[in-house]
Amino acid sequence: MHSSALEAISTAFSVLFLGKNFVRLLGGLLVTIEIAAVSVLFSLFFGFLFGIIMTVKFKPLQVLCRIYLEFMRIMPQLVLLFIAYYGLARTGGISLSGEAASVLVFTLWGTAEMGDLVRGALDSMPKHQYESGRALGLKEKQIFFYIIIPQTIRRLIPLSMNLITRMIKTTCLVVFVGVIEVVKIGQQIIEANRLEIPSASIAIYAVIFFMYFIVCWPLSVAAGILEKKQKLKS
Repeated sequence: MHSSALEAISTAFSVLFLGKNFVRLLGGLLVTIEIAAVSVLFSLFFGFLFGIIMTVKFKPLQVLCRIYLEFMRIMPQLVLLFIAYYGLARTGGISLSGEAASVLVFTLWGTAEMGDLVRGALDSMPKHQYESGRALGLKEKQIFFYIIIPQTIRRLIPLSMNLITRMIKTTCLVVFVGVIEVVKIGQQIIEANRLEIPSASIAIYAVIFFMYFIVCWPLSVAAGILEKKQKLKS
């Protein structure tokens, strides 16, 4: 029984070495990383601006920002992907590729989440930081850019790394809008070998899990280390 189980596992993993299956999975992982990287870069930039806007003491603007934030949090990313990929084409005549729709959705979502992190970091800044700047004769803009922003960025680094990890893991949803990434390629390999190697799914999904783990684990570890360092400093 034990040997038969090992043989079944060995047979399942043999699918990785047929043709260019493993290379194809690596190529799919690269597509996943590219979509995540572009989305993250846009999200960090626009999220920082959005977070600053959220701190503006103007009620109508605060209401609009809150509506946008809550909408992005409540609406599942898969639904947003369908709206961007299928809805825009049918209602607005805007045709987006799966990759473009994915970057658009993840950027909108990431901007909302990053913006809320920035808002929280700015609101939690001690008032004496502003008072100290004024005592030194600095103007409000100088206080904001030279004192508040640098401290905010240091606080945001571990939090933003956790958000980046979430965004990378969520990219698996792009398979539903026709993007040929690692999960889609894995499904293609499983389907192509389902008769000769019925247990191929075990190996393929195990490798995909390991690939996501390799990409996300260093970010999680780094975020934990940075959080501990910040607690020690404070």
